[in-house]
Amino acid sequence: MFEKHKSNKPEPAKTEPRQDNFAAPSSAPVSSGRSAVIGPGIHINGDISGDENLVVEGRVDGKIKLAAHQVDIGQSGLVNADITAKVIKIAGEVRGDIKGTEKVVISQTGNVHGNIVAPRMTLEDGAIFKGSIDMDPGEAAKAKVPSPPKKTVENKAGSSAEPTKAVSGGKAKDDIKYSLNGG
Repeated sequence: MFEKHKSNKPEPAKTEPRQDNFAAPSSAPVSSGRSAVIGPGIHINGDISGDENLVVEGRVDGKIKLAAHQVDIGQSGLVNADITAKVIKIAGEVRGDIKGTEKVVISQTGNVHGNIVAPRMTLEDGAIFKGSIDMDPGEAAKAKVPSPPKKTVENKAGSSAEPTKAVSGGKAKDDIKYSLNGG
């Protein structure tokens, strides 16, 4: 009785003007905070490089090099690759060497088998790590002292000899022996 009669005519679909969100190419690193995401169903076999942050929830075999950006390995992420990035956060599994130019964080769910080079390192309680950590690679290079020049001694036969220290039981003895070169 009080019902309005509805027309069986379909209403036209409303359309909004299309807006393309393409930015002009730039040579500067992306600083908008955007991240590329490798989803849990994706497997990449190869090298990854670029100018934005990366989140890995899937699998990567190869190398990841994002020197000025952040790489996050999510809990479902599996990476068999060497990783180089400014900041590296690991909640999943990584098998490979890691170089963080700023810091590396392995969360309580993280599992890393490889060597880490970074000035700052966080290893949360519960994390699994097997490898070595170099927290100051610059100092290691400075600490290498050049070996002193070798002394050459001429013997009566006219051939030259270089002094060598005799080693006994893991300790060098004080007396010097000479080995002959040539002659």
